[in-house]
Amino acid sequence: MRGLWLTSVFGLVLLLGIPVLFVTGLLSYAAYNPGLSPVNDTTPDKGLLGFYLFSWPTRPSWLYRVTQGVHVTLGIVLVPVLLAKLWSVVPKLFSWPPVRSAGHALERLSLLTLVGGGLFEFATGVLNVQLDYAFPGSFYPLHFYGAWILMAAFVVHVALRLPRMVRSLRSRDLRTELRTPLSGTRPEPPDETGLVSPRPAAPTMSRRGALAMVGTGSFALLVVTAGQSIGGPLRASALLAPHGRDPGRGPNGFQINKTAAAAGVRARDIGPGWQLVVRGASGREAVLTRQQLLRLPHHGAALPIACVEGWSTPDQRWEGVRLTDLAALVGHPDRPPRVLVESVQRHAAFGRAVLSARQVRDPRSLLALRVNGADLSPDHGYPARIIVPGAPGVHNTKWVGRLAFGETV
Repeated sequence: MRGLWLTSVFGLVLLLGIPVLFVTGLLSYAAYNPGLSPVNDTTPDKGLLGFYLFSWPTRPSWLYRVTQGVHVTLGIVLVPVLLAKLWSVVPKLFSWPPVRSAGHALERLSLLTLVGGGLFEFATGVLNVQLDYAFPGSFYPLHFYGAWILMAAFVVHVALRLPRMVRSLRSRDLRTELRTPLSGTRPEPPDETGLVSPRPAAPTMSRRGALAMVGTGSFALLVVTAGQSIGGPLRASALLAPHGRDPGRGPNGFQINKTAAAAGVRARDIGPGWQLVVRGASGREAVLTRQQLLRLPHHGAALPIACVEGWSTPDQRWEGVRLTDLAALVGHPDRPPRVLVESVQRHAAFGRAVLSARQVRDPRSLLALRVNGADLSPDHGYPARIIVPGAPGVHNTKWVGRLAFGETV
């Protein structure tokens, strides 16, 4: 079956899919608003690679849910295609001599970087989804830099091979190949690529069988993954998504990314003695108990939670105090600035986050005290948590102990 046509078919799928993965990945990084503060900057040495960063919007509220859901789901769905593509070019990976000219050296280098970068990006992405921060403190820079290296090699490879791929795709009719059974399968004509064996064995699978096998594998992965982002009845089918399945019943019966125990939150940290410290840029400070917060004007917002692992919740009905109202208590009644949010958690990632002024000023941005008509559970951030439209789930900080308006570190 090996030959330039089959390789080109798999390559065309990756040609369409990998740029989407790259763009949605860059958008995911932008959603963390790394330019606001070192607290948010998970890749501090990005340099010129952060040229595209922009202030992440709060509308539509489901934006991050869609972009990150596409990123994770598409990445998993493309795994069978990537493996099939690598299988189809195995002879080229071990061709001899390894370098025949300067142009061939560039091609081989781009191929090595492409294969290595592709395997690295897909492997680290899948591990992070399955294991939750598989590389503590290092996943984001590894994945970020790996993506840029992969795309550089991808662009070079496409520039070198696109004309040949187009000619190859035109050399055979896809519909004809999909109607050709095993008995009619013949080797492709030998050419300079060296993919076609000079002494091919009898086929054990047709090309349509190979395409069907890869397509079925991708579709199966779509079925057992996409439900974590789509929700509804499909959520039960998300067998490969750790957060995709039904987390329980009741008002607090929706997904979480870390429990109170995993974050080191002790009973005394969120017990009756808990207080929220709110500080303004001028030094003005307010210390509020949960009962005092409950007496402040309350507002509601229907917002989802979406996380970097690709899972998301449907809209939950949150109730609490607007961040703008808390800013007004400490001297920012009109145009409140950004805010540093600190959790009482003792360990685990993202115990602090900086929200932009745009996020603070959105009327749906709350210090939430209740959800779906009930008090927050400890695992969902009791006694108080942040909920902000369109933000990554880890920036919806739980177990909040301090809000510092105008502060960044």
